[in-house]
Amino acid sequence: MFPSRSGECTDGSWTRSVAAHHAGGKLDVLAFIGTSKAASQLQKGHPQPHRLRVCLGLDAKNPAIILPDADLDVAVSECILGSLSFNGQRCTAIKILFVHESIAAKFTEKLTAAVEKLKVGSPFDQDVKITPLAEEGKSTYLNELTKDATSKGARIMNKNGGEMDRTFYAPTVLYPVTSQMKIFLDEQFGPIVPITTFKDATEIYDYFAASKYGQQASIFSSNPEELSKLIDVLANQVSRINLNSQCQRGPDSFPFCGRKDSAYGTLSVADALRVFSIRALVASKETQVNKSVIAKIVQAQSSKFLRMDYLF
Repeated sequence: MFPSRSGECTDGSWTRSVAAHHAGGKLDVLAFIGTSKAASQLQKGHPQPHRLRVCLGLDAKNPAIILPDADLDVAVSECILGSLSFNGQRCTAIKILFVHESIAAKFTEKLTAAVEKLKVGSPFDQDVKITPLAEEGKSTYLNELTKDATSKGARIMNKNGGEMDRTFYAPTVLYPVTSQMKIFLDEQFGPIVPITTFKDATEIYDYFAASKYGQQASIFSSNPEELSKLIDVLANQVSRINLNSQCQRGPDSFPFCGRKDSAYGTLSVADALRVFSIRALVASKETQVNKSVIAKIVQAQSSKFLRMDYLF
Protein backbone atom coordinates (compact mmCIF):
# COMPACT_ATOMS: atom_id res chain seq x y z
CA MET A 1 0.00 0.00 0.00
CA PHE A 2 2.88 2.35 0.71
CA PRO A 3 5.83 3.27 -1.52
CA SER A 4 9.05 1.43 -0.81
CA ARG A 5 12.53 2.93 -1.10
CA SER A 6 12.68 1.76 -4.71
CA GLY A 7 9.52 3.70 -5.51
CA GLU A 8 7.46 0.54 -5.95
CA CYS A 9 4.30 -0.24 -3.98
CA THR A 10 3.02 -3.43 -2.47
CA ASP A 11 -0.56 -2.91 -3.58
CA GLY A 12 -0.76 -3.13 -7.37
CA SER A 13 -4.26 -1.71 -7.70
CA TRP A 14 -3.30 1.36 -5.64
CA THR A 15 -0.19 1.84 -7.78
CA ARG A 16 -2.14 1.62 -11.03
CA SER A 17 -4.77 4.05 -9.77
CA VAL A 18 -2.21 6.66 -8.73
CA ALA A 19 -0.22 6.17 -11.93
CA ALA A 20 -3.35 6.62 -14.05
CA HIS A 21 -4.34 9.84 -12.29
CA HIS A 22 -0.77 11.11 -12.44
CA ALA A 23 -0.30 10.33 -16.15
CA GLY A 24 -3.68 11.90 -16.84
CA GLY A 25 -2.60 15.16 -15.23
CA LYS A 26 -5.15 14.94 -12.42
CA LEU A 27 -2.55 15.35 -9.68
CA ASP A 28 -1.31 18.87 -9.00
CA VAL A 29 0.91 18.24 -5.98
CA LEU A 30 3.42 15.46 -5.31
CA ALA A 31 4.73 14.95 -1.77
CA PHE A 32 7.16 12.02 -1.84
CA ILE A 33 9.83 10.42 0.33
CA GLY A 34 12.03 7.96 -1.56
CA THR A 35 14.86 7.77 -4.04
CA SER A 36 15.70 10.59 -6.44
CA LYS A 37 15.37 8.07 -9.29
CA ALA A 38 11.78 7.27 -8.35
CA ALA A 39 10.97 10.96 -7.84
CA SER A 40 12.35 11.82 -11.28
CA GLN A 41 10.24 9.11 -12.89
CA LEU A 42 7.11 10.40 -11.19
CA GLN A 43 7.82 13.98 -12.25
CA LYS A 44 8.54 12.97 -15.85
CA GLY A 45 5.32 10.94 -15.94
CA HIS A 46 3.15 14.03 -15.49
CA PRO A 47 1.90 15.45 -18.83
CA GLN A 48 2.23 19.02 -17.51
CA PRO A 49 5.32 18.95 -15.25
CA HIS A 50 5.43 22.76 -15.04
CA ARG A 51 2.09 22.63 -13.21
CA LEU A 52 3.12 19.90 -10.79
CA ARG A 53 4.27 21.26 -7.44
CA VAL A 54 6.60 18.92 -5.60
CA CYS A 55 7.93 18.44 -2.08
CA LEU A 56 10.53 15.69 -1.98
CA GLY A 57 12.58 13.92 0.69
CA LEU A 58 15.29 12.03 -1.16
CA ASP A 59 18.61 10.22 -0.71
CA ALA A 60 21.01 10.95 2.15
CA LYS A 61 24.38 9.94 3.58
CA ASN A 62 24.08 11.26 7.13
CA PRO A 63 27.34 11.20 9.12
CA ALA A 64 27.88 10.91 12.84
CA ILE A 65 30.91 12.81 14.17
CA ILE A 66 32.40 11.55 17.42
CA LEU A 67 34.86 13.97 19.03
CA PRO A 68 37.55 12.97 21.59
CA ASP A 69 35.55 14.17 24.60
CA ALA A 70 32.32 12.39 23.64
CA ASP A 71 30.53 10.11 26.07
CA LEU A 72 31.28 6.83 24.29
CA ASP A 73 28.39 4.94 25.85
CA VAL A 74 25.94 7.54 24.61
CA ALA A 75 27.62 7.74 21.21
CA VAL A 76 27.60 3.96 20.74
CA SER A 77 23.97 3.62 21.81
CA GLU A 78 22.77 6.45 19.56
CA CYS A 79 24.87 5.34 16.59
CA ILE A 80 23.46 1.81 16.86
CA LEU A 81 19.93 3.20 16.84
CA GLY A 82 20.75 5.65 14.08
CA SER A 83 22.51 3.24 11.75
CA LEU A 84 20.66 -0.06 12.29
CA SER A 85 17.06 0.73 13.27
CA PHE A 86 14.79 -0.64 10.54
CA ASN A 87 17.89 -2.35 9.12
CA GLY A 88 19.33 1.07 8.34
CA GLN A 89 16.71 1.48 5.62
CA ARG A 90 15.72 5.05 6.41
CA CYS A 91 16.83 8.17 4.59
CA THR A 92 17.36 9.63 8.08
CA ALA A 93 19.66 6.79 9.17
CA ILE A 94 23.28 7.41 10.11
CA LYS A 95 25.24 6.12 7.10
CA ILE A 96 28.87 6.76 8.09
CA LEU A 97 30.73 7.38 11.37
CA PHE A 98 33.63 9.83 11.66
CA VAL A 99 35.54 9.00 14.85
CA HIS A 100 38.53 10.96 16.09
CA GLU A 101 41.65 8.86 15.73
CA SER A 102 42.48 9.15 19.45
CA ILE A 103 39.38 7.18 20.44
CA ALA A 104 38.67 5.21 17.25
CA ALA A 105 39.92 1.83 18.51
CA LYS A 106 38.01 2.02 21.79
CA PHE A 107 34.83 3.29 20.13
CA THR A 108 34.94 0.59 17.45
CA GLU A 109 35.44 -2.10 20.07
CA LYS A 110 32.43 -0.93 22.10
CA LEU A 111 30.22 -0.49 19.04
CA THR A 112 31.18 -3.91 17.66
CA ALA A 113 30.31 -5.57 20.96
CA ALA A 114 26.91 -3.83 20.94
CA VAL A 115 26.19 -4.90 17.35
CA GLU A 116 26.98 -8.52 18.17
CA LYS A 117 24.28 -8.46 20.85
CA LEU A 118 21.55 -7.48 18.39
CA LYS A 119 18.99 -10.22 17.80
CA VAL A 120 18.36 -11.18 14.18
CA GLY A 121 15.40 -13.06 12.77
CA SER A 122 11.79 -12.61 11.70
CA PRO A 123 10.15 -9.23 12.33
CA PHE A 124 7.33 -11.13 14.06
CA ASP A 125 9.64 -12.48 16.77
CA GLN A 126 10.06 -10.60 20.03
CA ASP A 127 13.09 -8.30 20.49
CA VAL A 128 14.38 -8.88 16.95
CA LYS A 129 16.38 -5.88 15.69
CA ILE A 130 17.69 -7.06 12.31
CA THR A 131 15.37 -8.69 9.78
CA PRO A 132 15.36 -9.70 6.10
CA LEU A 133 15.32 -6.77 3.70
CA ALA A 134 12.23 -5.83 1.71
CA GLU A 135 14.09 -4.64 -1.37
CA GLU A 136 14.94 -7.20 -4.03
CA GLY A 137 18.65 -7.37 -4.86
CA LYS A 138 19.66 -5.22 -1.87
CA SER A 139 21.73 -7.97 -0.23
CA THR A 140 23.80 -8.34 -3.39
CA TYR A 141 24.43 -4.60 -3.52
CA LEU A 142 25.46 -4.51 0.15
CA ASN A 143 27.78 -7.45 -0.40
CA GLU A 144 29.45 -5.62 -3.29
CA LEU A 145 30.05 -2.59 -1.06
CA THR A 146 31.53 -4.79 1.66
CA LYS A 147 33.81 -6.67 -0.75
CA ASP A 148 34.99 -3.38 -2.27
CA ALA A 149 35.84 -2.02 1.18
CA THR A 150 37.63 -5.16 2.39
CA SER A 151 39.61 -5.39 -0.83
CA LYS A 152 40.94 -1.89 -0.09
CA GLY A 153 41.93 -2.41 3.50
CA ALA A 154 38.78 -2.33 5.65
CA ARG A 155 38.03 -5.18 8.03
CA ILE A 156 34.74 -6.74 9.08
CA MET A 157 34.87 -6.18 12.82
CA ASN A 158 31.89 -8.13 14.13
CA LYS A 159 31.14 -11.83 14.21
CA ASN A 160 28.91 -12.93 11.30
CA GLY A 161 29.37 -9.55 9.62
CA GLY A 162 29.11 -9.71 5.84
CA GLU A 163 27.03 -12.89 5.83
CA MET A 164 24.03 -12.99 3.50
CA ASP A 165 21.18 -15.37 2.74
CA ARG A 166 18.80 -14.34 0.00
CA THR A 167 17.09 -11.19 1.32
CA PHE A 168 18.95 -11.23 4.63
CA TYR A 169 22.19 -9.32 5.17
CA ALA A 170 23.88 -9.47 8.56
CA PRO A 171 24.77 -6.19 10.28
CA THR A 172 28.33 -5.39 9.27
CA VAL A 173 30.80 -3.05 10.97
CA LEU A 174 33.55 -1.95 8.56
CA TYR A 175 36.75 -0.36 9.85
CA PRO A 176 38.82 1.52 8.87
CA VAL A 177 36.95 2.98 5.91
CA THR A 178 38.80 5.37 3.59
CA SER A 179 37.85 7.74 0.78
CA GLN A 180 38.96 5.18 -1.82
CA MET A 181 36.04 2.89 -0.93
CA LYS A 182 32.57 3.15 -2.47
CA ILE A 183 30.93 2.99 0.95
CA PHE A 184 32.63 6.27 1.88
CA LEU A 185 30.34 8.38 -0.32
CA ASP A 186 27.68 5.98 -1.66
CA GLU A 187 24.48 5.54 0.33
CA GLN A 188 24.20 1.91 1.42
CA PHE A 189 20.60 2.08 2.72
CA GLY A 190 21.13 -1.11 4.66
CA PRO A 191 22.77 -2.61 7.78
CA ILE A 192 26.38 -1.68 7.06
CA VAL A 193 28.12 0.57 9.61
CA PRO A 194 31.22 2.14 8.05
CA ILE A 195 33.67 3.74 10.49
CA THR A 196 36.33 6.18 9.30
CA THR A 197 38.77 8.21 11.36
CA PHE A 198 39.78 11.85 11.31
CA LYS A 199 42.55 13.88 12.90
CA ASP A 200 41.37 17.39 12.12
CA ALA A 201 37.92 18.87 11.51
CA THR A 202 38.98 20.02 8.04
CA GLU A 203 38.77 16.37 6.94
CA ILE A 204 35.08 16.41 7.82
CA TYR A 205 34.58 19.68 5.97
CA ASP A 206 36.23 18.18 2.90
CA TYR A 207 33.86 15.22 3.11
CA PHE A 208 30.81 17.46 3.05
CA ALA A 209 32.24 19.45 0.15
CA ALA A 210 32.62 16.24 -1.86
CA SER A 211 29.26 14.73 -0.89
CA LYS A 212 26.20 15.30 -3.05
CA TYR A 213 23.95 14.80 -0.03
CA GLY A 214 22.98 17.19 2.74
CA GLN A 215 20.17 16.06 4.98
CA GLN A 216 21.39 15.61 8.58
CA ALA A 217 24.43 15.07 10.80
CA SER A 218 24.99 13.99 14.39
CA ILE A 219 27.74 15.42 16.60
CA PHE A 220 28.86 13.76 19.83
CA SER A 221 30.78 16.01 22.21
CA SER A 222 30.50 17.89 25.49
CA ASN A 223 32.84 20.70 24.42
CA PRO A 224 30.80 23.87 23.71
CA GLU A 225 33.61 25.50 21.73
CA GLU A 226 34.14 22.54 19.41
CA LEU A 227 30.40 22.04 19.02
CA SER A 228 29.97 25.69 18.08
CA LYS A 229 32.59 25.45 15.33
CA LEU A 230 31.02 22.35 13.80
CA ILE A 231 27.48 23.70 14.08
CA ASP A 232 28.39 26.88 12.19
CA VAL A 233 29.96 24.90 9.34
CA LEU A 234 27.37 22.12 9.13
CA ALA A 235 24.46 24.57 9.17
CA ASN A 236 25.47 25.40 5.58
CA GLN A 237 25.79 21.73 4.60
CA VAL A 238 22.79 19.96 6.17
CA SER A 239 19.31 20.97 7.31
CA ARG A 240 19.34 19.31 10.74
CA ILE A 241 22.16 18.92 13.27
CA ASN A 242 21.59 16.46 16.12
CA LEU A 243 23.61 17.00 19.29
CA ASN A 244 24.57 13.80 21.14
CA SER A 245 21.67 11.97 19.49
CA GLN A 246 20.94 9.97 16.37
CA CYS A 247 19.77 11.39 13.06
CA GLN A 248 16.01 10.99 12.94
CA ARG A 249 12.67 12.13 11.57
CA GLY A 250 10.16 14.16 13.51
CA PRO A 251 8.34 15.41 15.33
CA ASP A 252 6.21 16.74 12.48
CA SER A 253 6.43 20.26 13.88
CA PHE A 254 10.10 20.20 12.86
CA PRO A 255 10.89 20.98 9.23
CA PHE A 256 12.01 17.93 7.25
CA CYS A 257 14.20 19.09 4.40
CA GLY A 258 17.71 18.88 3.03
CA ARG A 259 20.36 20.52 0.91
CA LYS A 260 21.98 19.48 -2.36
CA ASP A 261 20.41 16.25 -3.72
CA SER A 262 18.72 15.25 -0.46
CA ALA A 263 15.45 17.16 -0.80
CA TYR A 264 13.28 19.57 -2.71
CA GLY A 265 11.11 21.76 -0.53
CA THR A 266 10.24 21.23 3.12
CA LEU A 267 7.94 18.68 4.72
CA SER A 268 6.21 19.53 8.01
CA VAL A 269 2.66 20.25 9.08
CA ALA A 270 2.98 23.98 8.47
CA ASP A 271 5.01 23.60 5.29
CA ALA A 272 2.60 21.01 3.89
CA LEU A 273 -0.22 23.53 4.21
CA ARG A 274 1.87 26.02 2.26
CA VAL A 275 2.78 23.50 -0.45
CA PHE A 276 -0.83 22.39 -0.88
CA SER A 277 -2.16 25.94 -0.91
CA ILE A 278 -2.04 28.71 -3.47
CA ARG A 279 -2.15 32.25 -2.13
CA ALA A 280 -4.91 34.48 -3.47
CA LEU A 281 -5.88 38.08 -2.77
CA VAL A 282 -8.44 40.74 -3.56
CA ALA A 283 -6.94 44.11 -4.48
CA SER A 284 -8.32 47.56 -5.27
CA LYS A 285 -7.26 51.14 -5.59
CA GLU A 286 -7.65 53.16 -2.41
CA THR A 287 -10.74 55.20 -3.34
CA GLN A 288 -13.76 56.08 -1.20
CA VAL A 289 -16.04 53.96 -3.36
CA ASN A 290 -13.80 50.89 -3.04
CA LYS A 291 -13.39 51.41 0.70
CA SER A 292 -17.14 51.60 1.13
CA VAL A 293 -17.84 48.53 -1.00
CA ILE A 294 -15.22 46.43 0.80
CA ALA A 295 -16.46 47.58 4.21
CA LYS A 296 -20.03 46.55 3.37
CA ILE A 297 -18.92 43.11 2.11
CA VAL A 298 -16.90 42.49 5.25
CA GLN A 299 -19.57 43.78 7.64
CA ALA A 300 -22.32 41.73 6.00
CA GLN A 301 -20.02 38.70 5.69
CA SER A 302 -21.49 38.18 2.26
CA SER A 303 -18.20 36.80 0.93
CA LYS A 304 -16.71 33.61 2.33
CA PHE A 305 -13.25 34.72 1.16
CA LEU A 306 -13.16 38.46 1.88
CA ARG A 307 -13.58 38.36 5.65
CA MET A 308 -12.06 40.14 8.61
CA ASP A 309 -10.51 36.94 9.93
CA TYR A 310 -8.63 36.64 6.61
CA LEU A 311 -7.35 40.21 6.74
CA PHE A 312 -3.99 40.10 8.51
